[in-house]
Amino acid sequence: MKSIAVFCGSRMGASESYREGAIALGKELANRGIALVYGGASVGTMGVIADTVLAEGGRVIGVIPEVLMNREIAHPNLTELIVVSSMHERKAKMAELADGFISMPGGAGTLEEFFEIYTWAQIGIHQKPNGLLNINHFYDPLLAMFDHMVKEEFVQAKHRSMLLVNADPKVLLDQFQMYEASSVKTF
Repeated sequence: MKSIAVFCGSRMGASESYREGAIALGKELANRGIALVYGGASVGTMGVIADTVLAEGGRVIGVIPEVLMNREIAHPNLTELIVVSSMHERKAKMAELADGFISMPGGAGTLEEFFEIYTWAQIGIHQKPNGLLNINHFYDPLLAMFDHMVKEEFVQAKHRSMLLVNADPKVLLDQFQMYEASSVKTF
C-alpha cells in the first residue's frame, strides 16, 4: 500500500482525542512509508494529520478545490498540492491517488466523502479497503445504522462486513493489509 486517502475535519472537534487520533494515524502512516492523500487544508484535524506525517518525514499530497483555497487555508508545506475546480474533481482525484480510504471523525463533508467511496466499493467501481477510525466511539451511531440497514435488508451483510473499523490506527492499517474485496452488489 503506497498511499491512503484520509477524510477528516476542517475543525478540531469537541474532544482532544480527535487531535491525538490524527497524530497517531499520521505517525503510523509515515512509519509504514504510506503517503497521505487528503483535502489539502492546514486547519482542523486535516492540518494536524498533514503536519504529523510531514514531521515524521512522510509524503503528503493535498487535493483542494479552488473555492476552498482561502476558506480551508491551503497547507503551504505539502509534498504536493493539487488544486482542482470542484468538490467532485477533488474526490475523484483523491480516489485515483489512493490505495485505500480512512474516515476519521468529521462533519457532513467527511460523511459525504465516506459514503461516496463506500458506495463505489459496493457497486464495484473500486476494490480498495475503506475504514472508519472510530476515535472516542464517534462512529458507533453510524455503525448501528449500518446494522439496522442490514436487518431491514437494504444493505447486504457482505457489504456491511467490507467496512473496516477500529479505534487504533495500527490495527486498522493491519486490517487494510489483509483486506479482500467482496463481490459487487446484486439486486
